[in-house]
Order: sequence, then C-alpha cells, then structure tokens
Amino acid sequence: MCRQVLCASFARGRITFLRRAVAEHATYEGLSGRSLEDFVLAVNEIITNAVVHGGGHGRLLLWSHGGRLWCEVTDEGPGLPAGWISDLRPPAGSEFRGRGLWLTRMLCEHITIVSGPKGTSVTFAAMNES
Repeated sequence: MCRQVLCASFARGRITFLRRAVAEHATYEGLSGRSLEDFVLAVNEIITNAVVHGGGHGRLLLWSHGGRLWCEVTDEGPGLPAGWISDLRPPAGSEFRGRGLWLTRMLCEHITIVSGPKGTSVTFAAMNES
C-alpha cells in the first residue's frame, strides 16, 4: 500500500521550511536517529540542487511504501550535464558541484535519476535501519 505523506512546491525562500516539514513527517513515519538525519540531509541537498541548478524551484513528493519512506524531487531546469547521472565517484576536494547527488547516493537507497532538457527527477528511499 502506498500512502502519500507530503506534497509541496518550493523555491529558494522555502527550503528551510520544507526541510523542517520533511523531518517532522519522517519522524512521524518512524525514522529516527542516524536514518532520520541522513534522509533529511539528502532531501535538503536535492531540493537545494533543484533551486540552484534546476530552474529556481521544484516539487517534492514524500510517500510511504513497502515499509520505506520515499522522496521524489523534480525540477524544470536544463538537465544534468552528460556523465553526471552515472558518475559514482566523490567530487574532488575543491569541486562544489556534484556533492548533493553523491551524498544522496551514500545516504539513501534505490536512487533513480532521470534528467533531460526539460528537467530532472531524483527519487530515493531512506536507508533501512537493519
């Protein structure tokens, strides 16, 4: 059974508010400790990417399915540069670009990235606490 938890549009001035809302809903859904912190950090990185690189705004969906908490962030930006979706290496020490996606890959599971000239969608699930 899939149950929507949160659906919100966002822009630069709403990132902090949205991060707090995600933390609240994730706590209600049973995340705690390190799993909660990691998931909220990943959400923050991806929504920040949408604002900074993806057209200045986006949409977040949060839902519960299969005993996991899922997040999808979409934007209407120009898409990711070639090679970014499959690059699993950590960004070089002085590079600022690419850290959000890399962190999300390290902190979450089941990451899917779909990107093209009309926008990017990043979907991921909180790590299981097993």
